[in-house]
Amino acid sequence: MYDKIITTKLKDNNYKLTEQRAAVLDVMLANQGQHLSAEEVLYLAKKELPNIGIATVYRTLERFAAINILYKTMFAGDKYRYEFCNDRNHQHHHIICLDCGKITEVEDVLLNNLEHYLENQGYQVVDHDLKFYAYCPECKKK
Repeated sequence: MYDKIITTKLKDNNYKLTEQRAAVLDVMLANQGQHLSAEEVLYLAKKELPNIGIATVYRTLERFAAINILYKTMFAGDKYRYEFCNDRNHQHHHIICLDCGKITEVEDVLLNNLEHYLENQGYQVVDHDLKFYAYCPECKKK
């Protein structure tokens, strides 16, 4: 049903996959590459499971983020968004349009030089998160 990585993470963390949790996971898997809010996940999950509640969605998203099934990122507006982990140890970054709110992923190694520089200075880099706020090409034309 789910790939080996997901089932292993669930099993290793003693996290049972209830019907509601499976609905949330199905939404996230069906929307890979998207950055969904809890409310968006709820809306999509209700199509398959009408009785699912927002509290269940929030708890499930938080738990999936805690066991590295999902990434949790805060963008403008103080709202967390979740995306499916691809289990590559490669960081990706985001460009957020200030007009339409579109979020575009930037997967590039541009920051590798900076990371190597910091490590050469004695720092141990454990994570980084970079967001660019800009106007997308469509909004810029307006």
